Amino acid sequence: MHQVVANTDILEANERMAGRNREHFKERGVYVVNLMSAPGAGKTSVLEETIRRLKNDYSLGVIEGDLMTTIDADRISALGIPAYQITTGMVCHLDARMVHNALHSFKVDALDLLFIENVGNLVCPAEFYMGEDLRVMVYSVVEGADKPKKYPIMFHESEAVLLNKIDLMPYAGISMDELCRNVLEVSPETVIFPISCRTGEGVEEWINWLKQRIASSRAEERSG
Repeated sequence: MHQVVANTDILEANERMAGRNREHFKERGVYVVNLMSAPGAGKTSVLEETIRRLKNDYSLGVIEGDLMTTIDADRISALGIPAYQITTGMVCHLDARMVHNALHSFKVDALDLLFIENVGNLVCPAEFYMGEDLRVMVYSVVEGADKPKKYPIMFHESEAVLLNKIDLMPYAGISMDELCRNVLEVSPETVIFPISCRTGEGVEEWINWLKQRIASSRAEERSG
């Protein structure tokens, strides 16, 4: 009983802080994408390919979450994109307060688009809203077709799922039809993009969809 109350208090406090973050982003016209995945799904590689295709059209920034290292932030910085590292230690996800604290040092005023690359974890990140506009999950197809049913929350909370590493499917014995069917069974409204960062297959479809989401958000803000 006490554990349930404690968890409820934590999530409620996080929601309040996320609301403050949301207002901060909205006032500055920054569109925010929360990028989530399990470890090793290729989240940073997807982000790199996304940045290469967007950096001429948008002013970009990245907040990186990692347990210990700055490896991913260093990769983003090498692309000429400002990156801010949040090192969480033993915490397996980012939360709204971590992002809020980062905003004191990482100025987003000049940005059009901010990516938050969450800590690699298939469960916890989906439980903590940070004030983002969009949640996207990167899933490595070699993890199997059963994971959407075994770990449904992140699939359910993501508006788009990028099925990465499809170039490896012939070697992994995975059925794309079964995998997509399981994703949609858990979350019928989720948009699925089979992609390969190695070959580039499917990446443009993902980019075009993201651009449409950003444009729709801007149009809604102008009309509102």
